[in-house]
Amino acid sequence: MQRSLPFLIIALVLVIAGLGVYFLMRPRPARESFATVAPSPTTSLAVPQNPPQGVVVTLEEFGDYQCPPCGALHPALKQLKQEFGPNLNFVFRNLPLNGIHKNALTAAQAAEAARMQSRFWEMHDLLYENQGLWVEDINPKTIFIKFASDLGLDTSRFANDMDGPQVKLRIEADDAAATELGINGTPTVLLNGRQMRPEVTTEDGIRKGIQYLLTQKPSGTQ
Repeated sequence: MQRSLPFLIIALVLVIAGLGVYFLMRPRPARESFATVAPSPTTSLAVPQNPPQGVVVTLEEFGDYQCPPCGALHPALKQLKQEFGPNLNFVFRNLPLNGIHKNALTAAQAAEAARMQSRFWEMHDLLYENQGLWVEDINPKTIFIKFASDLGLDTSRFANDMDGPQVKLRIEADDAAATELGINGTPTVLLNGRQMRPEVTTEDGIRKGIQYLLTQKPSGTQ
């Protein structure tokens, strides 16, 4: 028995070593991975013909009506709004850069006064599409009242609302939202709350971002 004991110990060591090698070398189950993938400017994405039910992308623009780049981007955003229809929720937030654009605040007041008569987007479009008419005007309010008249608004109410507390509070709320997000320039575009880089804030770049997000299932779905 004593003579065989060393052999038993050696055999036991070999078995333990073999088991160790087995557990070290056997394939391990793959872990679930999560990666956030954002489309690059060169990514080619097909337009989703049937986005998952309930998927709506929210596009927020912080804009200044007197800002030339905002005016240049306006036709693209208008096109995208029409293109994606109910799958795109377009939210405009006022960020008038008063230090460099003397009429930007008055223009924002005009848009918000029109909102109070359910004509925000119509006034929004007129302001951008006619920038050249009012950006250098000493008193652009008279031009904006003419826009309101063309839209069939109550111009007396419109003029009062422009200087009223509700319009003031709305613009201040947008400015506070920009401050909270660290946004201080225009145009700044966010898709579902994620800010787009300036180099992809173009019609094609924004379109690709929307297309990408429309392919994602709503949270909570299987």
